[in-house]
Amino acid sequence: MTKYEELLILEEIQRAEMEQQIRAARKQFFSYCALKAPDFYKPNRKYLKHLCNEFQSFYESDDEVLIVNEPPRHGKSRTAGLFVEWVYGKDKTEKIMTGSYNETLSTMFSKNVRNSIQEVKADEFKPVYSDVFPDVKIAVGDGAMNLWSLEGGYNSYLATSPNGTATGFGCTILIIDDLIKSAEEAYNEDIKNKHWDWFTNTMLQRLEEGGKIIIIMTRWASDDLAGRALAHYQEQGAKIRHVCMKALQDDGTMLCDEVLSRKSYNAKVKAMGADIASANYQQEPIDIKGRLYTSFKTYEHIPVDANGNPLFTAIKNYTDTADTGNDYLCSINYGEFDGAAFVLNVLYTKAPMEVTEPATAKMLYDDKVNVADIESNNGGRGFGRAVERELRTRYHSNHTQINTFYQSKNKKSRIISNSTWVMQHVYYPVNWRDRWPEYHDSMIKYQKEGKNKHDDAQDATTGIAEKCGQGCRMGFD
Repeated sequence: MTKYEELLILEEIQRAEMEQQIRAARKQFFSYCALKAPDFYKPNRKYLKHLCNEFQSFYESDDEVLIVNEPPRHGKSRTAGLFVEWVYGKDKTEKIMTGSYNETLSTMFSKNVRNSIQEVKADEFKPVYSDVFPDVKIAVGDGAMNLWSLEGGYNSYLATSPNGTATGFGCTILIIDDLIKSAEEAYNEDIKNKHWDWFTNTMLQRLEEGGKIIIIMTRWASDDLAGRALAHYQEQGAKIRHVCMKALQDDGTMLCDEVLSRKSYNAKVKAMGADIASANYQQEPIDIKGRLYTSFKTYEHIPVDANGNPLFTAIKNYTDTADTGNDYLCSINYGEFDGAAFVLNVLYTKAPMEVTEPATAKMLYDDKVNVADIESNNGGRGFGRAVERELRTRYHSNHTQINTFYQSKNKKSRIISNSTWVMQHVYYPVNWRDRWPEYHDSMIKYQKEGKNKHDDAQDATTGIAEKCGQGCRMGFD
């Protein structure tokens, strides 16, 4: 056999292998990724195969929401782009919208997909999109960078951002890709709220009936878009698929040594700090890592004697009035028992004093509070007199003793120094998250370091620690 004949045979084998790969790529998303980018989507990278299988399974199921949390540089955005290409091959009537951090990134995402579909074959043995899906083409004259159509379709793809526009565009698949880019943004409540408002008020309005949502993010904060979406859709009873991958596995191995080695990971942790590294690479939000209160005790029933009578030695209240119009009033009723405080009721609100004064009086009356301690620093003395007047005139009650006092200690220092006592000796009802959601969120998110938007919940709870810790029967070392 001549060398020429051997070459012809080798080429025929190569054609047969490529045809087999193309057939597999039409059926399996991972095979498509491996065909288009074999140097990255290697068979030994099991995490990528798992990720691709999750994308395909989500698309083929009746699941409504897919949330992907994965470390940087591990291919989540790249996989999303290839997924868009593959989906058009399966159904070119799909209408897809992607939203990214800014217009530059969203446009780049769009261009990569568009250019891949348009790629002209130059090498017989290098497969291009048209080899796999020959019937899918960009419409002539309708291929702008961030808004284009496929032949036979209209506005098939739109790329946008929180500062962009989505007016007049509907979609069957909505993809949100990495909105937060820094720790500064992760700590910024206004930015996170804007992201959520943009997602709910703009992007979701574009989603057609039966459409699917994909959110791809490195986790930063517990209330970032991924976190809020998880909580929201779980409450709604939606069908959610959550893919979460850590760079450093629980057994000490890396997710993929070829993409990020342990040596490189350790260097990144050392350079960027443990909290940011945990968010970026371990999907552990920085606000969870830096929380002052790491746990809370709960109770199902208050302590009672054999006859069902409460065992509280006293029922008390601590109230921190609002410093400014933007602050919260926080008033907490609690029962003292065996060195602990059992929270009975919470009033946590920005409502004006004409609302909070009668509301506090009612709460004191309903729970038969013995003593109410009210900080007098910011109008608290007048607030206390008004509450006492409400109790006397409206409820004809003198059961509650109102004490107003001046708090001279540094608020932040008080909160931090009493945090351990709060975690060990303040008990909340098991459903306290549902009963007092704003108070609950403030308590679980409060940071040891950095700026906290509000500290009114913590101030009042610390007051309980100071009053109860000093005066009630101590049951701890």
